[in-house]
Amino acid sequence: MRSLLLACGLFATTQLSHTQIFLPTQNMGQTEVPDIGSGIGLLDQQKEKLIGEKVYREVHRQMPTIQDAWLEDQFLQVFSGILSQTQLGQPIGLVIIKDPQINAFAVPGGLFALNTGLITSAKNLDEIAGVMAHEIAHVAQRHYSRSQEAFKGQGLLALAGIIVGAAIASQADSDVGSAVMLGTQAALMDKQLSYSRNQEREADRIGMQFMYAAGYNPQSMADYFETMHRATSRVSFLPDFWLTHPLTTERMSEARLRANQLPQVRSKIYDLDFDILKWYTQVVSNQATEIQLQALANQKNIAGLLALSKFYLMQGDYTQAQSNLDLVKIKLKSHILIPLIQTDIYLGQNKFDQAYDSMSSLQKTMPENRALSYKLVEVLIRQGKIDQAQTLVQRFIRKNQRDIQGWQLLQQATNLDKSSPLQAVNVLCYRAEAEYWSGYEENAIKSMLHAQRLAKGNLAMSAKIDSRLKQMQDDRRMKI
Repeated sequence: MRSLLLACGLFATTQLSHTQIFLPTQNMGQTEVPDIGSGIGLLDQQKEKLIGEKVYREVHRQMPTIQDAWLEDQFLQVFSGILSQTQLGQPIGLVIIKDPQINAFAVPGGLFALNTGLITSAKNLDEIAGVMAHEIAHVAQRHYSRSQEAFKGQGLLALAGIIVGAAIASQADSDVGSAVMLGTQAALMDKQLSYSRNQEREADRIGMQFMYAAGYNPQSMADYFETMHRATSRVSFLPDFWLTHPLTTERMSEARLRANQLPQVRSKIYDLDFDILKWYTQVVSNQATEIQLQALANQKNIAGLLALSKFYLMQGDYTQAQSNLDLVKIKLKSHILIPLIQTDIYLGQNKFDQAYDSMSSLQKTMPENRALSYKLVEVLIRQGKIDQAQTLVQRFIRKNQRDIQGWQLLQQATNLDKSSPLQAVNVLCYRAEAEYWSGYEENAIKSMLHAQRLAKGNLAMSAKIDSRLKQMQDDRRMKI
């Protein structure tokens, strides 16, 4: 039996503050929640951030993550809405893992990861928002730091290793059976780092307030609890390891009661945008077959047609991809995936001018859209417009130093920039950042050492490289 794991872990957030050394210089009211007070064993914020970044790198190195700007941005929008109801800052990162198991986990420091199986199993976006809101509530109330003094020092780093190891083990072992886990704390029984029942109920209650204030239907949290409960009822073997905090009938009843006490939020009977999101996720995670997609397309299902176009694009069949995309264009006037897929079709056919025309004007109307901007960067690189490509991607890297796709694009563009006297040095530095955030810390350090040798004689660049190299080496000494 394919292992089914639902692990909704702790999601913590901190401000992004990584040193920018290689780039040129250039709602609603908050929800009222209980005051947790001060001085209750609060963790050192900087150490949380370092540990969150460490796990971010480990997850990218050890698990099959999906680098898809559009898909990532869809869930970052959900996060932004929920986080706006709290006093928490920016997350370290959101990672989408290519795995059909229903699983989401997070760690102190601001990393949240979700499997594609969680996306494709949900009936609507509100259910996913409910999972996120529950975990954000744990963070807002600082349940980890309030629970155990064992989290001080490197104890928290040990926690990070357990979480990553448990996630990898659940992914690799398909014969253990099915299990449902609410809270990463279930992986920590040996260290007695679990949440209390009161904390779980508090996270349910406050999380529901957060999602309601952000505009999501609170009934969906209760709905998803019932979905998870039905999943466990079909399981013949549930290891105690995963059941530190089982989903009880009491919790389900309380969740439904709380949802009924809040003003009703009307859900859409059919949400085309979420249908597109689900089927697109199925395709990019290799969970959908051509037969499944073709059956939808034969029914003139818009989400199915769009997903089938993406499917053929990934297969390199540009004719079939274009044919299905043309059918979508007849039925759907506008959706951001249409120009994204169209541009990729043109790029696959080496039609660079058409690709540029497909993307440039739209990107100018939405310059802050990362997916559109990065697709335009790909076009600019293929056209040899290096300066424009570099300028465009640098704007996003300034906002998020952990943007692996951004560093990779910057490396590609700079590799073509023969006019720069520091081309080789910059390429190595950009490659090092992409390697570093992908979890290949040793390779990143080697790239930086090579850049350091080439930069000798350029005092300003050497100083920047020395500083970043020391930071990488210090971070690598934190072992998971």
